[in-house]
Amino acid sequence: MKKLSNENKILSHKQLKDTVEKHRRRGQTLVFTNGCFDIIHAGHAHYLNEAKKLGDILIIALNSDTSVRSIKGALRPIVPQDERAYVMASLAAVDYVTLFHEDTPLRLIEYIQPDILVKGGDWGEEDIIGGESVKKSGGKVIIMPYLNGISTTNIIDKIKKAYTGT
Repeated sequence: MKKLSNENKILSHKQLKDTVEKHRRRGQTLVFTNGCFDIIHAGHAHYLNEAKKLGDILIIALNSDTSVRSIKGALRPIVPQDERAYVMASLAAVDYVTLFHEDTPLRLIEYIQPDILVKGGDWGEEDIIGGESVKKSGGKVIIMPYLNGISTTNIIDKIKKAYTGT
C-alpha cells in the first residue's frame, strides 16, 4: 500500500510547536483534544465539529499504536496509526494532527499550551489529563456532551456479534 501522507496537517511535536507559535502571534485561539480515534464514527465527527467551533485552530493529539495497545489491549488499534492520522487530517474541522506515544498526552499539552482543552462527556473534569496545566496558564477545559450508544467499542461488539452470533 502506498504510504498515506497529509504532510501539511500531520506534524511532529516540534513542527506543531513552531506552527502553534505562528497562530498564537496572530491572536488565534488554539483548541486541543486527544484520543485513539480507532474507528471514526458519527460521535467523533460531532465532537470534532463542536470542538472546532470553540476556537480558530483544532489540534488532535492521536495515540500511537503503542499507546493504544497499552490502554486498550493487544487487539487494538484496529486501524494503524498512519491511517488514523491520515483520516483525522482529512476532516474539515481538524487543522493539525500529531502522534504521541505515552499513555497520556500530558507532556504534549504542557509543551503546546493550548488555550482550550476539550474532552468528551464521558470524562469528569477532575480526570482530564492536562486540565490543571491548561487552567494554570489561563486556558479553559471544556467537556462536550457525550452521545450515548455511539462508540468504537459498540461498533466492534456489533461486528463480533454479526460474525459469531453472540
